Amino acid sequence: MTKRLAVVLFNLGGPDKPASVRPFLFNLFSDPAIIRLPQPLRWLVARLISGRREKTAQEIYARLGGRSPILPLTEKQAAALTEAIEGLGLGVETRCFIAMRYWHPRAAETAKAVSDFAPDEVVLLPLYPQFSTTTTASSFAEWRKAAAKAGIAAKTASICCYPVEQGWVQAQSLLIGKALDAMGDTPFRLLFSAHGLPKKVVEAGDPYQDQVEMTAKAVVAALGRKDLDWVVSYQSRVGPLEWIAPYTEAEIRRAGEAGLALVVVPIAFVSEHSETLVELDIEYRELAEHAGVSRYIRVPAVGDEPAFIAGLARLVATARGHARCAPDGGARICNASRSGCACISER
Repeated sequence: MTKRLAVVLFNLGGPDKPASVRPFLFNLFSDPAIIRLPQPLRWLVARLISGRREKTAQEIYARLGGRSPILPLTEKQAAALTEAIEGLGLGVETRCFIAMRYWHPRAAETAKAVSDFAPDEVVLLPLYPQFSTTTTASSFAEWRKAAAKAGIAAKTASICCYPVEQGWVQAQSLLIGKALDAMGDTPFRLLFSAHGLPKKVVEAGDPYQDQVEMTAKAVVAALGRKDLDWVVSYQSRVGPLEWIAPYTEAEIRRAGEAGLALVVVPIAFVSEHSETLVELDIEYRELAEHAGVSRYIRVPAVGDEPAFIAGLARLVATARGHARCAPDGGARICNASRSGCACISER
């Protein structure tokens, strides 16, 4: 009898209609990995923030047709990944499932579907290339509770991160290379923009910033362009806290002051959503025009690029049978000072 492999893909999720915006925001800000306060204070803060931010968020999603595109795009990735894994000849029946952290399908819904599939093995695969306590660790924690409640007893392997995985880097370099070619002789800067984190989260040991920079360096090396002008920056700040820098807005202004064009890369996002389609494509493009940036090209997210999907398939094949949470079954890639590394937190 053919064994069954369930691959669970984790992503942020997004509202599927205007009425979903406020509950989506509440789910986000009530996550203890995001708002690090005890209950009931966290619940009260989440209710306050989601109410205050609803109007702005509604305006953002209105520009996207009233809903986030992240679920249908993740479904495309899941279909492509299923085909790629089957192409490896592992001798297992593979099915990919999607678990969104803050909107449907949530972990509980997905765990029920996985349980009904009755897999012999489960591989947990976040669609966050760089590990953070606020993303991957949070998704894994919710999954463990849901899986236990659903009675999933199959052997489970976890892929914590893949900041320099060959297929991920190759897909980025292929897409960026097209944009660089389009620049011709125009002086430009390559701007890798990643979602930011509060500085105190990184100072507490979160390895995300280190891993973002690992990715950028690997992509630059893969591009092989001599004397490439590039920088990493961070976007999507919320609230009064100090966030990791440099900020993307500041780097856009700096490029304008230097008389440079910009090639902007979403270096921590694997699919299009509000931070790429609105923040990068509309808001930051307008800022660039006002700042004197001569040309602004935004590189697409990798989506279901064949190289990226092939890389994910290899990660799944390698992860099978490992109990440790790491990209190659146990080797730590984070700086020793990063106490939030998955190799520690998942023990």
